Amino acid sequence: MSPRSARLARLSRSVTFSACHRLHSKSLSEEENRKVFGKCNNPNGHGHNYKDFPISLLLPLQIDPVSGMVMNLTDLKEFMQAAIMEPLDHKNLDKDVPFFSEVVSTTENVAVFIWDQLQQLLPPGLLYKVEVQETEQNVVVYKGEEILVK
Repeated sequence: MSPRSARLARLSRSVTFSACHRLHSKSLSEEENRKVFGKCNNPNGHGHNYKDFPISLLLPLQIDPVSGMVMNLTDLKEFMQAAIMEPLDHKNLDKDVPFFSEVVSTTENVAVFIWDQLQQLLPPGLLYKVEVQETEQNVVVYKGEEILVK
């Protein structure tokens, strides 16, 4: 295949994990936490089966003319196992995952955690987005953006 006919592709893979958590901010009073987080502030926590679509690879990923792949799916599965399943599946996010000891375990922050974990394992520049579906109605997409606060 000549360079002119090189093709680019985006690769996605999904996993589902189960975890429990309590939405609670140390910066708020008990009353404020109840008001902000409602039933999700239950002291005993609550659980989700997170449907996670964590990887869309882009920037640019050329289909290898020999293997026909942009990335070996076995490698991708292993990266996701280490970055997502091992630290999060069947865990109490607030008690079992050190990241959430100081960060509220919202779906937004779960997406940030997954992004950071995958960034440590994947080749630089490959991760395009992390998408976490907490419920059928709630989905968070994170693309590594940060806003610097002065």
